[in-house]
Amino acid sequence: MSADIIFIQESIHTFKPTEKKAAEYILKHPDEVVNQSIQKVAEKAKVSEATIIRLSKSLKCKGFQELKLKIAYELAKSENTNSLYEDIPSDDSMKSFIQTISHNNIQSIQNTLLVLSEEELEKAVSLISNARMVAVYGLGASAIIAQDFKQKLTRINRWCEAAFDGDTQLTISANLSNQDVAFGISYSGQTKDVFESLKVAKENGASIITLTKSGDNPISSLADVKLNTTSLERNVRSGATSSRIAQLTVIDILFFGVTKSNPDRNIRALERTRKAVKASKKNV
Repeated sequence: MSADIIFIQESIHTFKPTEKKAAEYILKHPDEVVNQSIQKVAEKAKVSEATIIRLSKSLKCKGFQELKLKIAYELAKSENTNSLYEDIPSDDSMKSFIQTISHNNIQSIQNTLLVLSEEELEKAVSLISNARMVAVYGLGASAIIAQDFKQKLTRINRWCEAAFDGDTQLTISANLSNQDVAFGISYSGQTKDVFESLKVAKENGASIITLTKSGDNPISSLADVKLNTTSLERNVRSGATSSRIAQLTVIDILFFGVTKSNPDRNIRALERTRKAVKASKKNV
């Protein structure tokens, strides 16, 4: 199986049986697929042409031709770089640590660009920009991402509440309305507390934004706007390292988008907060 075709590999567990069969064929024979017709791929994978079309759309492609272009791009990229995630180095050299961690972080961002939808980002920016209040939820490593977004929105004078435990998240969700946004962050998309809190927020009319790995999962099933990242870390010993970098990249994109939605107002707010922090440090 070619681990280079990240956007297929990470979503394969969500496909229906026939689509999964076609995806497995593509992953095993990507070089052949980019030069084959849809009829030939369907014949080789032992599925119908309609299945190939459905698979293409499941992978957010307009059709089979666009899917082939994405595969060709991935293959070309992998010829010039080792696109696999590396585990924690077995040797103790600092050089090895630097190279491995840097490679993983860079690869995580590059792979995320393949699954991140510009259309969904634009919707998220619009919802956040127009919300009365944004509630952002995350547990564990995702709590760090949630806290970062709260800090950013606070700097441009946007009302944001960040919650890192189930009880607090549910309490906030119970008071949300259709003027608000609830933003759930969970790489797995299966964090129970975040799911339950978003469910309550949705029942109260709040718009739901999720940031999870690509593919269907319980948390993203609640979303009005689905944002995705991918990291495919190879070993649990690595922890949520490269996935965190990918999530922070999406948060930065959202923040710049929201800031750009009202640049004069938001840049003035950024300048006020910068001056306040700078003045406080001088007085210590």
